[in-house]
Amino acid sequence: MQETSDGLRERVREVVRSHPASQRTFAERIGLDATKLSKGLTGTRRFSAAELMSIAELGNVTVNWLINGSDDVEAVTAVPQRSARSEQWTRAWNARTDTGRYQQILDAAWRLIAERGYHAVRIADVAEACGTSAATIHYYFPGRDDLLTETLRYSVKQSFDRQVAELHSIDDAYDRLLRLVEVQLPTPGLLRLDWSIWLQIWNESALRPELRELHTDSYTRWHETIARTIRTGQQQGVFVDADPEDLTMRLTALIDGLGIQIMTGRPGRTVDRMHAALRDFVTREIVRQ
Repeated sequence: MQETSDGLRERVREVVRSHPASQRTFAERIGLDATKLSKGLTGTRRFSAAELMSIAELGNVTVNWLINGSDDVEAVTAVPQRSARSEQWTRAWNARTDTGRYQQILDAAWRLIAERGYHAVRIADVAEACGTSAATIHYYFPGRDDLLTETLRYSVKQSFDRQVAELHSIDDAYDRLLRLVEVQLPTPGLLRLDWSIWLQIWNESALRPELRELHTDSYTRWHETIARTIRTGQQQGVFVDADPEDLTMRLTALIDGLGIQIMTGRPGRTVDRMHAALRDFVTREIVRQ
């Protein structure tokens, strides 16, 4: 753990040093007091999960790289499939000098699509939100459909970063599974917007076969993260000796179903009730009695 912490701090320093502005400005941009950032860099305080996500976002890296030194380390959560990245997205992801505008556009498109719906968002709307021209948007996203597919990839990256940040310090599989469920609840704010993106992708994938591979690759990562946690719990002796794939299918189906009911406003369905139902399922069906 100490080795990981040392490496984490050094990689955060690298991100801060690569930022064109001062360390104080970097701290301001991630919403962190400059003194707290300094203490985190010297090891007198730990970075929170939310802080790691903000550092990764501003530095154009993954939380997995910050914590483990590689984008591809298979740790507490499954790594997104490489096939889920377009050449355009990969090029922008790897070229730091080109990602500032790209990230701004992607952030704006992601939020607009989540709030208004894909079919209600025009390229002109994204351009207006970014204070730029439609031609600039088309430079990064040749067609409107590219915005939808890239917002899904963006949601996958955010979910991956969130899970790595939240779970990397939790060794107990039971606590990890409960936390994994909690960070998937459609709570107001970014998580609810993320659910909105997924609802639209589910709908579009049902109608457009060309999106199904992207959806499958993305959902497989989430499924494997749950299954991996269950297998770890079985190895630790805290979960039942049942087929982890079957348990994962049932748990993810319950998460999806309850989440959809909340997002579509079914009376009596709340995040608190969803959370309680999921905890009850984990206790009754997954935890060894």
